[in-house]
Amino acid sequence: MNRKRITAKKLKIGVAAAFMMLASSSAYAQQQISLQEAIKQALQNKAEAKKAALQIKKAEYKIDEARSGALPQIGATAGVTYNPVIQESLLEFGGERIRAQLGQAWQSQAVVTLNQTIFDQRVFTGLKAAKSTREFYVLNAQLTNEQIIENVATAYYQVFVQEENLKTLNVSYTNTEKVRNVIKSLVDNGLAKGIDLDRTNVQLTNISSSRQQLVNAVELSKNSLKFYMGIPIDTEIELEEKTIEPQPQLLAETVNLEGRSELKVLQKNRELLVFNKKATEAYLYPTVALQANYGWAGMGKKFPLTNGLNNGVLWSDYSAIGLNINIPIFTGGSTKSKIAQAEIDIQDLDQDIQNTQLQLSLEYKNAVTNIENSLINIESMKNNVTLAEKVQKDTQSNYQYGLATLTEVLDSENALTDAKQNYTTALLDYKQAEIKLIKAKGELNTLQNP
Repeated sequence: MNRKRITAKKLKIGVAAAFMMLASSSAYAQQQISLQEAIKQALQNKAEAKKAALQIKKAEYKIDEARSGALPQIGATAGVTYNPVIQESLLEFGGERIRAQLGQAWQSQAVVTLNQTIFDQRVFTGLKAAKSTREFYVLNAQLTNEQIIENVATAYYQVFVQEENLKTLNVSYTNTEKVRNVIKSLVDNGLAKGIDLDRTNVQLTNISSSRQQLVNAVELSKNSLKFYMGIPIDTEIELEEKTIEPQPQLLAETVNLEGRSELKVLQKNRELLVFNKKATEAYLYPTVALQANYGWAGMGKKFPLTNGLNNGVLWSDYSAIGLNINIPIFTGGSTKSKIAQAEIDIQDLDQDIQNTQLQLSLEYKNAVTNIENSLINIESMKNNVTLAEKVQKDTQSNYQYGLATLTEVLDSENALTDAKQNYTTALLDYKQAEIKLIKAKGELNTLQNP
């Protein structure tokens, strides 16, 4: 009888020791990806970033197009005309009437023309607007990049936290599996009840089910991250080994909401609408343009390109220079109506700017509140993990000396697992709140730096 007690006691000590052992495993070393590397690849690969860069390039050509309106416009024309029937005219000379053909069967000419705008308010306004258009697309590209950075950072930490939860469940599964094996040995030797083995197997099955759900969740989250990074979904990735460190100092920093890209884009858009109004007003201004041409013409009864004066074909040059002034006097009120419409567009955008300012202010206040709550929750969950670890160790010790049941041991293991998962979830909530706060401060680009 004493021998059985000693053997059971030793086996219980083995069970307790098994709970405190951590499993070690070797995994295939994949290239680790940091948050900064993920953001870098996203900005290089994502279609949104590429399209925003193309818009900037397109704006450069718009500037060239607008500039061309202020430069000389030079063109050349040439042609040959054959008149099989020449119209006759009636001429009077000293009371006599004469029927005469005014023209020749063949006519040929080559002309070079030049047009130079001297004053046109629309051209000058268009050039300014084109430069602002480029600035608009630059700001829009910056806003697009910030949205990409936010999506990548959110997806990255989603994967990070789920992998941490998976690690916690793997440890719990390994510990429980070792205990199950010890209890099975006890049952096989008639030193433990079968119900204890059944209870442990149920616990192991539950952990396995939860672990498989997390494995699937990690895979889905990685697929989302790869999508935001703009890389093939079948690419194998592994996150960089790193811990999440809360940064309470973010709350102490000042913020300038006017620096947000959302507002800058709207304000630049307003500037473009102002230029649009000025371009419409330019129709009320006169325009001045210089025109000049120089030509060489030949006409006669024979094909002019191969004949000269000896064969009845006369070649001569000609030129003209003129100044054209166009003064709008009355357009029926259409220009005035277009100006009024352009002004309404500006006022409409002003409402959007005002609403966006309120929205950004709300986002910042909410982000600050969420950070404060997340910091409190992290501290609480951290203390809870410490307490759960103490309870687990005490329960294992009590079980070793026969002062606790197997159910209590398994419950303490469950409580520790839940506490660790709640802690990692609190860290995820914090990182999401941190990203929102950094965005609210207009500093998402800082996430690109290590």
